[in-house]
Amino acid sequence: MQDSIFNKDCRLCPRLATFLDRVSEKHPDYYCRPVAPFGDPGARLLIVGLAPGMHGANRTGRPFTGDYAGILLYETLHKFGFSNQPQSVSADDPLELHDCRITNSVKCLPPDNKPVGSEITTCNGYLAREFELLPVPRVVLALGGIAHRAVIRATGLRQASYKFGHAAEHRLDSRFLLLDSYHCSRYNTNTGRLTTAMFEAVFARAKELIARDDT
Repeated sequence: MQDSIFNKDCRLCPRLATFLDRVSEKHPDYYCRPVAPFGDPGARLLIVGLAPGMHGANRTGRPFTGDYAGILLYETLHKFGFSNQPQSVSADDPLELHDCRITNSVKCLPPDNKPVGSEITTCNGYLAREFELLPVPRVVLALGGIAHRAVIRATGLRQASYKFGHAAEHRLDSRFLLLDSYHCSRYNTNTGRLTTAMFEAVFARAKELIARDDT
């Protein structure tokens, strides 16, 4: 399954590939490649982020690991029973995710953390195949508007029919229920746009939806 949803040698986006080459020259100890999805391959909760961060996943090789955004995410995952520890330190630490998987809309680090439309579209094929291969029914949590739109594109639906909004819920089809959250970025948490309570409420709802499918 991993080969069809991820390619560590992918260079389909020239701007991203060139940028990774430059970053690797400056930081030879960084991972600087497309970052693979991480977590339980049979997960019923799939978290979709934006893209690797310069000094986070691009450095460590694991989504949301080593940067500010990952602090709140992994603490929340642990609180709600989706992980065995509250911190993700490195790609080889003992962290395990339970019934949860994390992926990104764009697998490579973009300049200024801003992928362009063609890069999001190109990488969307990997996300679409991941959706096809993971078990259903499933709850998908999109972190931010770009992730939300990537999920809609990957499921072949019309963007205009599904509007992003924090804590919004969208039944995409019989397979997926999409939850939205503001991204757990430093900017959003520092400005109060996203509080810990708001973020935890989304995960509480995700747990409810997963439990409902068990009954």
